[in-house]
Amino acid sequence: QVQLVESGGGLVQAGGSLRLSCAASGIRVSANALAWYRQAPGKQRELVATIEGYGTTNYADSVQGRFTISRDNAKNTVYLQMNSLKAEDTAVYYCNTWIVGGNLQRVDYWGQGTQVTVSS
Repeated sequence: QVQLVESGGGLVQAGGSLRLSCAASGIRVSANALAWYRQAPGKQRELVATIEGYGTTNYADSVQGRFTISRDNAKNTVYLQMNSLKAEDTAVYYCNTWIVGGNLQRVDYWGQGTQVTVSS
């Protein structure tokens, strides 16, 4: 069974940094794509960053150059380093991965989320 557990959220001043962690079980982060999403109050959940099995990374325009997604294969953990935080980065951040079943349907797995609050 796939489980994702996020940690590392908190309250930080604008311009500060946080590092989120996503500990995975039931999958190998070295062989699966993982992503970070976020959802601010009253807004839809949005994709923040992804890391593919080969290590390729992609970022939303709003975080490009400020956030870095990475992984530690030995710890089976994915990270999101967030620098130069802005008030608009305030959201609940979720770790996500997915598998494609035998019927070619995507099945998503989500962590419980971790709150990031940036004070201006």
